[in-house]
Amino acid sequence: MSRPTGRVLTLLELLQSGGIRPVAELADRLGVDGRTVRRYVGHLIDLDVPVEAVRGRYGGYRLAPGHRLPPLMLSDDEALAVLLGLVAGRRAGLTTAAGAASETAAAKVRRVLPRHVARRLDTVLESLAFTSAPGEFATPDAEVLLAVADAVRHRRPLSIGYSDRHGRRTERALHAYGIVAHAGRWYVTGRDPGIAQDRTFRLDRIEGARTLPGSFEVPAGTDPAQRVLDGFATAEYRYEVALRIHGTVEQVRAGLPAAVARLAEPPSGKGGHPSGEQWLRVELRVAELDWLPAVLASLDRPFVIERPAELRDLVTALADRLTSWARDG
Repeated sequence: MSRPTGRVLTLLELLQSGGIRPVAELADRLGVDGRTVRRYVGHLIDLDVPVEAVRGRYGGYRLAPGHRLPPLMLSDDEALAVLLGLVAGRRAGLTTAAGAASETAAAKVRRVLPRHVARRLDTVLESLAFTSAPGEFATPDAEVLLAVADAVRHRRPLSIGYSDRHGRRTERALHAYGIVAHAGRWYVTGRDPGIAQDRTFRLDRIEGARTLPGSFEVPAGTDPAQRVLDGFATAEYRYEVALRIHGTVEQVRAGLPAAVARLAEPPSGKGGHPSGEQWLRVELRVAELDWLPAVLASLDRPFVIERPAELRDLVTALADRLTSWARDG
């Protein structure tokens, strides 16, 4: 492929990404001057590609909407990246309910792959193992995902039909702050204006979503991903655990990540150490306690159990067993 032809195809890819692309930007991306960009645009028009010139201060070039474009062209590495992304997304549950769409898309790309690239893909797939089975997680409806994403972007209130874990369906209003993918599931987090409370909903349990009149403001500093993690860490469970662990944030997080526990550092200058070690307060809510003693032992840091008393008994029992095994061989 000649260099000018390659640049014309690159220009087409840039225009396909959407929006108005200024001449200066296109020239910089292609490594040419503005006059050459205009010549390349002429080549695309000669090939019946509908390129429009937009005049004005923010003018440039764009593709006319609603036209069918020439076939998408991918390099070998790009084709592999697309196929692996489809496979991994489907296995991880990060696809929409239209699962067949990802499978047919992968089949179409696979069908036109050169033989040597297909062999490379087979080599990767045969070597790849997943820790979860395909279809382990319920996936959201594509229309729901798109409607919620549009509401997030334009800050429009939503009305959603939601079924809880017991199958009870209710109609709710939601100011959606963001969509979060976590551990194979999709979530939307925001505020329910009807009850003035922050809420997080699983997208696969939403049955229909439509925008409502009006708009809302997202509170400054809102981090949707952190809101979801905090929600998991503070959910209502059988036991409320409070600990103080001496170490660095990184050391504690190695065994008790943000999805499991909330961590609060003491006020600056209190209990600190030049190495970053200090007494950190850790809180978590769990259904069972039996896994915690081994995690605390693996941290290899001094700790104090504030509550519950049952956890102290379990830690003592583990210590006794380890001592007995080490002594008796």
